[in-house]
This record gives sequence, C-alpha cells and structure tokens, in this order.
Amino acid sequence: MIKGQDFIVTSLQPWDIAIGSTIKNTALEISKNNRVLYLNTPLSYSTRFQANNRPENKYRFDLLKNKSDKLIRQINQNMWVLDCPFCILPIGKIKNQWLFDLLNKINNKRIAKHLAKYYKTLEFKDPILLIDNDIYRSFYLKELLRPKISIYYRRDYVLENPLWIHARRLEYTLAQKSNIVITNSPHFTNELKRINPHTYTTNTGVDLSLYNIHKPSDLSPSDISSITHPIIGYTGTVTNKRINEEFLLHLAQKRPNYSIVLVGPEDLFFTQSSLHHFKNVYFLGTKETQNLPKYISNFDVCINPQKINNITIGNYPLKIDEYLAMGKPIVATRTETMIHIFKDYALLAETKEDFINLIDSALLTNTPESINKRIEFAHTHTWENSINKIYSFIKHYNHA
Repeated sequence: MIKGQDFIVTSLQPWDIAIGSTIKNTALEISKNNRVLYLNTPLSYSTRFQANNRPENKYRFDLLKNKSDKLIRQINQNMWVLDCPFCILPIGKIKNQWLFDLLNKINNKRIAKHLAKYYKTLEFKDPILLIDNDIYRSFYLKELLRPKISIYYRRDYVLENPLWIHARRLEYTLAQKSNIVITNSPHFTNELKRINPHTYTTNTGVDLSLYNIHKPSDLSPSDISSITHPIIGYTGTVTNKRINEEFLLHLAQKRPNYSIVLVGPEDLFFTQSSLHHFKNVYFLGTKETQNLPKYISNFDVCINPQKINNITIGNYPLKIDEYLAMGKPIVATRTETMIHIFKDYALLAETKEDFINLIDSALLTNTPESINKRIEFAHTHTWENSINKIYSFIKHYNHA
C-alpha cells in the first residue's frame, strides 16, 4: 500500500459521466489513503457550440455560461475535481502532423498551467500523474508538470476511432516515455510491453458494497417487474462498436419465450435496429449506477454478446465482475480476456448458435454451489486489490 502521496488523474472520461466509470472508482479508491486531484478535462470549442445535451457535459456547459463559478469540487476528505473555465482547440480532424502537434502542445500547455495553479494551491508535492487513455490532452503533461512518476493507463482500444488520426503515433510515444504503463488485460500488456518494459496488468475492480447479493433490496423496478421470465439481461452501453446485433436477433427469433432485457443507453445504430420490433425484446434505457444491481437481480442469465474486433478483443468487461458478484450465470462472447480471466466462471460462445445453446444450458445449471463460486471469484476483484496492484508497480519502479 502507498499512503500520503499526491496523485493527479487525467482521463478521457469526464467526472460527471452518468454510467459507471473505472477511472472514477480507481481515483476514489486511491483517495482513501492519498490525495487526488481529478481533472475534469475541458470541452473543445467545437463541442461547446454543438447542441450537445449529454449529461456529463452539463456542468462544464454551465461553467462556461457563468452559471457556476466553482472550479474545484471537493468529493471527499482527500479528493478534488478540477473543472476548466475555458475551451481547447478542436484538433481531431487535422491531418497535417506538424500543425496537429503545434496545436496539441498549445492545448496541453493551457491545461498544464491550470492544473499547476490548483495543485499548488492544494499544496501537492511531487505528485504521481495517472493518465487514463487521454492520449492527446495529456501527451505533454509529463514534460510540463514534471511529476514524480508518470503512469499511462490503457483501458480501452481507442486507436480504431476514425477521428483519432494521430492516436497510434502518440499513444506509442506516450507509453514509451511514461515511467510505468498499466493495462486492464493481458492482450494490451503484451502489445505495449514491446514499447515499455515497465508495462503491467491490473484487473478492474467491482464495488462489492453495491453489487451484493445479500444486501436487502427495495422492490424490483417497475419497468422490469412485469416482464416474464426467463429474463436474459445485459447492462451497459448498447453500441454497434461492441455489441453483436446478430446474436441478439437470433436469440429473439429462436427463443420467443425468453425475455431479452437491455439496460443502458443506445447508439444510433441500435435505436434503428429491428430488435425494437420484437415483443420479447425490452430496451429499458439508462439507469443510475446504484440501481443496476436491482435489474441484475431480476436476470436469470446475464449476457455480454460482444463483437470480435480490435476494440473488444483485449477489453476488460467490468460488467462480468458485477454479474458474478450478484451470483448470476453468464454467457459471453469468447474474447481473449474472457478466456484468460473468466473461462471458469462464464460460458463462452463463438457463434450465434453457441450463444443460444449456452443460454439454454445456463438456465438449467444455476445451482447454489455455482452461485457461491461466482461470488467468491468476484470478491478477488475488489477495487482495493486492483489499486494495491498499481501500488506494487510503483514500488517496483522506485526500487528498480
């Protein structure tokens, strides 16, 4: 364990994101024994002037419109969120490398100046910088802030995004110049270890105080209480980048007596999907994180029908730990991470036919013994264990 250290966290994810967030939970766990300043990264000018009603942007919009003058929010005794009262230059579509790098450095300098002002106000000393997938806006922060240790954390594969023209070049350079690189899957570690030998894997954690099968619960949410069983359920963003629509369509067609419940926001592709025409498919929309266990408790089988692509192949699906903590049987796509970590606790499908057959099997084999086995395994993936791994990487680097 590390105690009494100061951490600065930058991330692609804004603090006010509505869905569960690995980096927020990571920062909160670190703040139990250390001080943490979390940068709520600024909007770009292009986002600022778009009609963007996403809830994670509301506080930043209000700040820019002078509806709020509070730049720093104290979350707990040891943690603060720093908001930015300015926008940065929109550079994502610039193809010219020289121009992109020039403007990106300008953005980084503005962010670094803002960060330095407030971490000095908080009397942070020799901070550890943790960069969570924020390849562009944090690219120069090691040089500009001169932290004690700089850590790059790859949790998602963002290089496939067509708007991230310079991402591969910059990410590999960022990984190389960072003191430590951490990832959440062996697949990512194997890739980045070739660039930086100080690359390590840490599992994501699960909030066991929230995902607790023994915790007394209120009545089932009204929008799921009337749905007939068996319920085959999914929680998370329903996006074409990750979710295999074909698996779900095949399931809906072949098992009309199964209720397929999808809890989470949809992208444009899925709002137009023919799944909406099936009477046994229910899109329940976005829910507050604290209410997700109430939905999972109503599922008879939990699913994660991922596509196989560069985004998902090495991705660590936090929802699997959440499902396991609730003791639920799981059927998921056979990805590399699922094989490495969860193969003994989930049924893994390669085809749409596998997917249906394994769901049939999961409904028949949900014994008290298997429920306890799942819960026990989930309890090895706590946030405390996850952060202690990161601390061990820092200590190893300090003594190397």
